[in-house]
Amino acid sequence: MSESFQFNQISTKSLRERILDALRSAILSGELKPGQALVETDLAAQLGVSRAPLREAIQILNTEGLVTVVPYHGTTVTSLSKVDIEELTSLRSVLESFAIERIFADNPTTAAEALQAIFDRMMAVAHEGSWRDVNRIDREFHDKIIELSGHRLLSSTWYAVNMRVQQVMSLHNLRNDNIVRVVENHLPILAALQGNDCDQALRAIQQHIATTGELIAGGWAYNTEDKP
Repeated sequence: MSESFQFNQISTKSLRERILDALRSAILSGELKPGQALVETDLAAQLGVSRAPLREAIQILNTEGLVTVVPYHGTTVTSLSKVDIEELTSLRSVLESFAIERIFADNPTTAAEALQAIFDRMMAVAHEGSWRDVNRIDREFHDKIIELSGHRLLSSTWYAVNMRVQQVMSLHNLRNDNIVRVVENHLPILAALQGNDCDQALRAIQQHIATTGELIAGGWAYNTEDKP
């Protein structure tokens, strides 16, 4: 038998998809900030790509609501107003509450175990002081709530909403120095699941989302039309 050979994994993603991933990640992490202009020639040079696949990626980001394309005026990272954040918060509360109800109709104990494992990892990186990792695992925690609902349409709806949540959370948390407290805010949700108390779990998730939304709205640098 011939000596085995180790191949490197071949990426099946197209150039447009790789550009899209890079730009989306930069927006959601806060590296590209709301209102920031995206100049095609500059981006193409930085990414080392031609403008055609870059334009395609930007159009997808436009449909996702992460960038705003104004013909003959250019493209900017979409800004979020106070109203946008309030609407995002209220919709998120409805979606996650529905997911919690679905979880209790199935198996809250299994859900509690899965979420506890994610929480433990989130707390571990919080003690290391890594906001980037806390944000990443926080997204995983809330994604898991949606996933555990077993509702496919809810999951696809959540995908669009959660991208905006990620963008807002990354920018908010960069200004918040109490990283452990942010993680501890997930404890009432876990306690209600572990106690098999659906009503308490609903109150906990709604309070968690409302508190987060209020903190963000209170400290957000709004668009000029929202400023006094």
